[in-house]
Amino acid sequence: MKTSNSSFLAFAERRFRLSGRALIENGHPYFVPTDGLEAQSDMWPHGYLSMSHYDYLGLMHHPATTTAAKAAIDAQGTGVGASRLVGGERLAHRALEEDMADFLGVGGVLSVISGYLTNVSVIGLLVGPRDLVLVDELAHNSIMVGARGVKGRFETYAHNDLDDLERLLREHRAEYNRVLICTDGLFSMDGDITDLPRLLDMKDAYDAWLLLDEAHSYGVLGATGRGLCEHFGEDPNRVEIAIGTLSKSFASSGGFIAANSDVIEWMRFCLPGFVYSVGLGPSTVASAHAALQVLRTEPERVAKLRANSRDFLQKAADAGLNTGTAIGEAVVPILFETPDECVFVAEALMQQGIYAPPVVHVGVPKDMPRIRFFISAAHSTADTDRVIKAVEEALQAATALRQRMSAE
Repeated sequence: MKTSNSSFLAFAERRFRLSGRALIENGHPYFVPTDGLEAQSDMWPHGYLSMSHYDYLGLMHHPATTTAAKAAIDAQGTGVGASRLVGGERLAHRALEEDMADFLGVGGVLSVISGYLTNVSVIGLLVGPRDLVLVDELAHNSIMVGARGVKGRFETYAHNDLDDLERLLREHRAEYNRVLICTDGLFSMDGDITDLPRLLDMKDAYDAWLLLDEAHSYGVLGATGRGLCEHFGEDPNRVEIAIGTLSKSFASSGGFIAANSDVIEWMRFCLPGFVYSVGLGPSTVASAHAALQVLRTEPERVAKLRANSRDFLQKAADAGLNTGTAIGEAVVPILFETPDECVFVAEALMQQGIYAPPVVHVGVPKDMPRIRFFISAAHSTADTDRVIKAVEEALQAATALRQRMSAE
């Protein structure tokens, strides 16, 4: 049956309101052109400050990454023109992948045009109709979409509750051919991590595979930014599939898979998201590779990021702010009692030149609205103090407004 345009628009409006639009009367804080905010930096006494970009190592504007990107465009143009399987392959692709594999200490790496597509495509390739996929309930949406799309059985376990995971394994492992466990290295909404040593022992004991999404943990966790395995002192080769991104610590875009070299070679010919997608563009590859080289030669950036993150977490705690389960590694959320309060604080921050949009309904439980603060090695102590003070003042103003409205 054909749906009229007017009925479709009415449907979209209802869904949009349910996702949080009804909370905001004077526009909304999403899809803001932040380059425009940057250009207007002088309108705020202390300038424009972004707490919404995951440029964890401060490399998006580093001379090494920008120079490499420009040189690649001059030499090779703006795109590769095809899937790598049939004409889109460039020498720079393998150079980046081999260097990344060496850095991470794994057999091989394969880059994919989209980080989101990487999880969806890999899970779909690995899990068949007689298989079971078990996912942390707060894993990234790309994992959830990939897992829900498989023909096998899909189950979630309570966030970071490995007792619950083991219960599922104990009860159901014998019923299935293969079992794939999926979780994040550093959870992007909560800023916490899973107990990797126990998880590795558990998946070995039950003959399961592990897919570990390290999108937010490469360049962040571990002494030199090699991720959750380095953080816990574990051999990365114990993880069957690790998923990374080039859009965060590596200041570019796209995703990648880190795995055994034979697995990577198999995926070059069988992974739909790779085989049927164009290869990464020259400037993307060049900037990501340059960022990796900076990380290799300047591991102190990881230490600076960690110091900034811990400073932010501590000062938030000292101010009585709720940071949930965050451990102080690049992602630190501040949780609020209501969506209204969350939106109010985000708007108050923007009025002072601090961009940190609210997260309400989409991506988090409805009763846990928050503002995520992405910390960077490029941030300063003054930046942290400015943000914490602004949040405190906004909360005080929100409380006063609520009390006044209640009295009326």
